[in-house]
Amino acid sequence: MPYVLRDADGKIQAMSVVSVELAGWEYIEASSEEYQDFLETSISESSFFRESDIQLARVLEDVVSLLIDRDVIRFTDLPAPAQKRLVERQTLRMKGKQLDIIDDETSLF
Repeated sequence: MPYVLRDADGKIQAMSVVSVELAGWEYIEASSEEYQDFLETSISESSFFRESDIQLARVLEDVVSLLIDRDVIRFTDLPAPAQKRLVERQTLRMKGKQLDIIDDETSLF
């Protein structure tokens, strides 16, 4: 049961799958073309940002590795949570290379 919040022009601005007891929220049929268009637009926009975030994370991971390799920083200088995430990422990348699912040679640009 979707609920939507509209702007002054009547366009959907937000949605919720649970009832919202605040002014402006209204029930809408899930099969509504307007609702389906809103979902499609929201998913495509968030997908773009998600892909961009993934690529940026990869760049930052490579920058940190480069700084460590060039002795600009030490791995142990990083906070423990950052160390843990970097080790996890390196492990995932190594496993991906072993399975031939990651191609580090392909340029992103």
